[in-house]
Amino acid sequence: MRRHLPTGTVTFLFTDIEGSTRLLHELGADGYANALAEHRRALREAFASHGGIEIDTQGDAFFVAFRTAPGAAAAAVAANDALETGPVRVRMGVHTGAPTVAQEGYVGVDVHRGARVGALAHGGQIVLSPATAALLEGEMLVDLGIHRLKDFDRATHLFQLGEGEFPPLRTPGSLELPRPPTRFLGRECELYDAISLWVERAPRVLTIVGPGGHR
Repeated sequence: MRRHLPTGTVTFLFTDIEGSTRLLHELGADGYANALAEHRRALREAFASHGGIEIDTQGDAFFVAFRTAPGAAAAAVAANDALETGPVRVRMGVHTGAPTVAQEGYVGVDVHRGARVGALAHGGQIVLSPATAALLEGEMLVDLGIHRLKDFDRATHLFQLGEGEFPPLRTPGSLELPRPPTRFLGRECELYDAISLWVERAPRVLTIVGPGGHR
């Protein structure tokens, strides 16, 4: 088991370059390779300076663990600041949970949730799950509303760390979730009769039987 990994409550930071293919075309192969290398150097320096432990990196993405939410937030801000004058813009997602430490690293739903939060962000934007936002006292947070996360049934409240104007999140679902269908869907007449009976006779008990409506 990788004993050096933080256990218990852990905060994950996921990063990914926005528009990497576009950058490759704009900068050319050599230019993009240099920008990518500088991006990696800057982010690793920011992570290390705030206690981050690099778990995985694939292409232009990082997965980093921190013992505290403030440490992860500070690293994300430092990373953004380090990239400010360059061509690379990184989207970031931060989530706090209690994952399982396995032989090859972290496993559990919190890993997937953190990755999904990061996938919704735009370049230069740091998006937080409510679990992380609750642990950041005194930080400037922007309420982004309720959003769906890919492969998760329930929507979640998300927040942005710091100021900045960005387009709406890259959410796969609607901000305004539809109300669940009523059990009386397709039985409006029967529902009206039941209400009328209740108003006219005020029965102590009203039992409704029969097949449900079609969805």
